[in-house]
Amino acid sequence: MFTKRLLAVIITAITLFSLSLNTFATGMQFDAKSYLLMEASTGRVLLEENADAPLPPASVTKIMTLLLVMEAIEDGKIKLEDMVSVSNNAASMGGSQVYLEPGETMSVHELLMATAVASANDAAVAIAEHIGGSVEGFADMMNAEATAIGATNSH
Repeated sequence: MFTKRLLAVIITAITLFSLSLNTFATGMQFDAKSYLLMEASTGRVLLEENADAPLPPASVTKIMTLLLVMEAIEDGKIKLEDMVSVSNNAASMGGSQVYLEPGETMSVHELLMATAVASANDAAVAIAEHIGGSVEGFADMMNAEATAIGATNSH
């Protein structure tokens, strides 16, 4: 009897919380040019504003970089232990960086960690050049992958 009552209270609390969260979410305002909030399991869009507006990708490109690195490792094209020589171009990147020097060598694993953890532009460019031959070649790979995964409003 006590267990059923407790279960009923928990279910009621969860239901009320969900309803209040939905009400709260629909009244939210964000100081952003664009946003999209989606229910992961259903794909239902809960909130959006200018979701399809073209915007500079900024560090979102690093997510695609990490995806392409992991696919290259999975396909046997590169290994985590492979050493990468840092180009002048990679070393000259501004913004977030780990201050790589031209000619310095780091493993794919180290560059992967610097890109993922420090959001390091220099590390991302070094690994992009290693995989794609050049930044432009890697950008072509990124665009092809974006198309393949259905990101049709990306470039």
